[in-house]
Amino acid sequence: MYNSDQKITDTLRENYMPYAMSVIISRALPEIDGFKPSHRKLLYTMYKMNLLTGNKTKSANVVGQTMKLNPHGDGAIYETMVRLTRGNDSLLHPFVDSKGNFAKHYSRDMAYAASRYTEVKLDDISKELFKDIDKNTVDFMDNYDGTLKEPVLLPVTFPNILVNPNQGIAVGMANCVCSFNLKEVCDTTIAYLKNPKCDITETLIAPDFTTGGELIYNKEDLSKIYETGRGSFKVRSKYRYDKKNGFIEIYEIPYTTTAEAIIDKIVDLIKGNKIREITDLRDETDLKGLKITLDVKRNTDADSLMQKLYKMTPLEDSFSCNFNILDGNVPKVMGVREILEKWTEFRSKCIIRKTKYDINKLTHKLHLLEGLKKILLDIDKAIEIIRNTEKDEDVVPNLIKGFGIDEIQAEYVADIKLRNLNKQYILNRLDDIEDLIAELDKLDKIVKDPKEVKKIIISELKEISKKYGVDRRTTILAEDEAEVYNEAESIDNYNLRVFLTSDNYLKKISHVSLRSSGAQKMKDDAHMICEWDTTNVSDLVLISDMHNAYKVKLYDIADCKASDWGHFLPNIIEMEPGERIVYAVPTNDYKGSMLYVFENGRAAKIPFNSYETKTNRKKLINAYCKKYPLVDVKYLAEDTDIVLYTNLDKVVVFNTASVPEKIVRDTQGVIVMNLKKKSILSKVKLLSEVSFTNPDYYRAKNIPAAGYYLKDEDNTESEQTSLF
Repeated sequence: MYNSDQKITDTLRENYMPYAMSVIISRALPEIDGFKPSHRKLLYTMYKMNLLTGNKTKSANVVGQTMKLNPHGDGAIYETMVRLTRGNDSLLHPFVDSKGNFAKHYSRDMAYAASRYTEVKLDDISKELFKDIDKNTVDFMDNYDGTLKEPVLLPVTFPNILVNPNQGIAVGMANCVCSFNLKEVCDTTIAYLKNPKCDITETLIAPDFTTGGELIYNKEDLSKIYETGRGSFKVRSKYRYDKKNGFIEIYEIPYTTTAEAIIDKIVDLIKGNKIREITDLRDETDLKGLKITLDVKRNTDADSLMQKLYKMTPLEDSFSCNFNILDGNVPKVMGVREILEKWTEFRSKCIIRKTKYDINKLTHKLHLLEGLKKILLDIDKAIEIIRNTEKDEDVVPNLIKGFGIDEIQAEYVADIKLRNLNKQYILNRLDDIEDLIAELDKLDKIVKDPKEVKKIIISELKEISKKYGVDRRTTILAEDEAEVYNEAESIDNYNLRVFLTSDNYLKKISHVSLRSSGAQKMKDDAHMICEWDTTNVSDLVLISDMHNAYKVKLYDIADCKASDWGHFLPNIIEMEPGERIVYAVPTNDYKGSMLYVFENGRAAKIPFNSYETKTNRKKLINAYCKKYPLVDVKYLAEDTDIVLYTNLDKVVVFNTASVPEKIVRDTQGVIVMNLKKKSILSKVKLLSEVSFTNPDYYRAKNIPAAGYYLKDEDNTESEQTSLF
C-alpha cells in the first residue's frame, strides 16, 4: 500500500541508491585490470570454453554460454563481444580473433552480422589475461545464481587499462580512458618500476588510436592529463592530394568520430554555400580500409581547403580524458602515475599469490619424496611389511609404524608401482629432492623480496613488448607545426551597409552596389528600424522583442540589392514563434554600450562586450530586462545626449554618462525620468536627431528628472514609429 508519509530522501536511499551503486561498481566503470564486468565475464567464458587454444566457434554459442555469468540479453552480450574483436577495429590489441562481418568502429551506419553467422576465438594476446589464473592469482566469486565461480579480476600481465580505450557512463559520473601504444606503456611501466619519480612523458609519448590520424602534440596538456587524469587533446585526419586527377583522399580520421558524421557535415557546408571548392563527395571505404574522396575544382589549394575543413568539421576532433577507475569498489580519477602504482601493486599480489601456490605444491611434493627417501633406506623391509599385511587397509598404518612417516607419505609409498622399485627410479627421485629444495629457496626469496617481484614484472613486460608490440598508428604533429585555419584571411572584406526593417527583413548591400541603387524596396506596411555602415567580416547582433540576442557573421549572409526584399530573418536564425527583431548592431570589437529605455522611466546601460562570447553561440537569452515594456534601444559608441518623450508631451534631455553601466544584461537599470500617473515614455531620440531651438531648456541637472513640456516651436519632429 502506498505510504504518503514516506520522505523522498528515504525513497531515494532505499530504491535509487542501490541501483546507482550497482551501475557504478558492476557495470559502467573499469577496474585496474582494464575491464568492465561485462568484458571480464565474456572473456572468462571463452577461456573456459577452451577457445584460447581450440578452433573458432559460432558467436551465438559464446553468447549463450556467457549468459551463465552475465544475466543480460543476447544482443547486449554480443555487442560487447563485437567491440573486443579484431574485425571491429576498436582496440589496438583485440582480445577476440574473429571471422565474419563485425562492422567498423569508424562507421556509424555499418551493421555487424548476426551472431549465428560470425565465428570467434580468443586472440593470442589473451594468454596474458589468464596467465596462471588457475594458480590462485586472483579471487573468485559466485555468479548471480551461485552455480558457477568467476574471477573478480583477471591477472593481466601488462597495464591493459592504458593500452585499450574504455568509455562508460554511470550515475553521476563517467569515464573515458584513451588508448596508448603497448610498447610505450611497457617501457613506461618498466621505467616506473625502476624509478617511481621518473618522467612519464619521456616514454609515454602520447595516446595512440586504431583509426590513426595525427595527434596535435602539446606537452603541457598531455602532462596535465598524465598527472590528473583529466584534460583533452586534438586529433586530426590524414589526407593525400592527387593534383593530376583533382581529388583529395581522407584515409585516417579521429577515433571520436565516424565517416558518416564527417560526410554529413561537409554536405551541410556545401549546401550552405560555405564550401565552394568541392564538386563531389564519395565514401569509398572498402575491405582495404576507410577512404573518403573529395573531388575539388581546378587550382584548388588542397592544404588550405583541408585547414578549413579541420576547423568546420569533425575531421579534427577533441578527445576528452576522464581516467575514472574503480579502486576496489571506490571510483577514483587517477593520473597515469597513480594508475601504474595501482597496477603494479595488483600485479605484484598476483605474482606473490602464484608463487605461494607453487611453494605449497612443491612443499607437498618434497614432503612425499622425503617419506620415499626413508623407505628407500630399506626397501626390503617395506616389501616385507606390505607382503605380511593381511588386510589392504592395514598397509598404510603398518608403513607408518615401520618407518616413522606420516599418513600422506605412507599413501604415496603404497601407491608406487612394483616396476618403479628399481635403482634408477630411486636415484632420480633422490635427485629431485635437491632440485625441489633449490626451487623452494628461489620461490621463498620472491615472496620475501619485493625487488625480485619487480624483476619478474619487468621480464614479463619486456617479453610482451617484444612479442605483441607494434608501431604507433597515430602520428605526432607538433602544435607549432599544425597549420590553423584563419577564417578572417579567407573572407572577402569590403564595406557595406546593413538595413533592418520592421517586418523582420535584413538587407546587406555593398557600398559599390549602393551607389548605383535607387530607393530601398520594402513592403507597404513596413518601415526602416535602423541602418549601419560596416564591413563584411563584422558580427551582427540582433535584439528581439522576446529579450533574446542573436549573433550572425555578416559574411555568412549573401549580398542583396536595394530592389530586393532582403533576407527573412527566421530563415537565417532559429527564432521563436512570433518573435520580431527590433534592433541590430554590427561590430568587430564589441566596444561601446547598449541603452535600453523602458515605459516606466527606467533606462539600463549594458557594456556591449556582454554580448561577446568565446564560443560560437548564436543565441543569448536574457539580453535585457523582462519586467518592463521596452520603448527603444540605442547603441552608444560613446556617451551622448539623448531625448526622452512621454505620451503627455513632456521632454527631458540628459547625457548617457549619468546612467551607470551594469554588467548583468537583464538589469532593471535606473530611473531616469519621474512619471505621473497615466504617463509613460513613448519615444527616444538622440539629441543630434532633433532640432530644438534651445536644447538646454529641456536638459536635466540630475536624473531622475520630471521633464519639461514640449514647446510649440519644437513640436516639429515627425513622430517616430514605435518599435512595437
